[in-house]
Amino acid sequence: MIELIAGKYNYWIYITLMMIGFYAMIEKGNLIKKIIGLNIFQTAIFLFYISISKVEGGTAPILILGKEAVVYDNPLPHVLILTAIVVGVSVTAVAIALVIRIYESFGTVEEEEILNIMKNSSLKPEENIKT
Repeated sequence: MIELIAGKYNYWIYITLMMIGFYAMIEKGNLIKKIIGLNIFQTAIFLFYISISKVEGGTAPILILGKEAVVYDNPLPHVLILTAIVVGVSVTAVAIALVIRIYESFGTVEEEEILNIMKNSSLKPEENIKT
């Protein structure tokens, strides 16, 4: 049993990173900390997909003339993760832009304070945004 757990240590690291990121997104009230939690969660997923592409005894997917029975690593997860990294950076940039706009409108990035301002305001949420 110990060998099974110790042999899959990389999965335990991914699960731990995912739970740290998930906890930060759910529990933290600061919007910047939520974005950091989202990035940690995304990174754990990226690492997980890259790790499952490795095939035992596999080599880089380069054709070698004269060898017929060669086992190759799967290159598809690497390509997908490159795309996911670009999307992740874009999501982070948009999230930071939204947080900056929220800070300009409400003067805070704390979720509870923003909700209290909106609750105590007689304006609708759309009308509370300064232009």
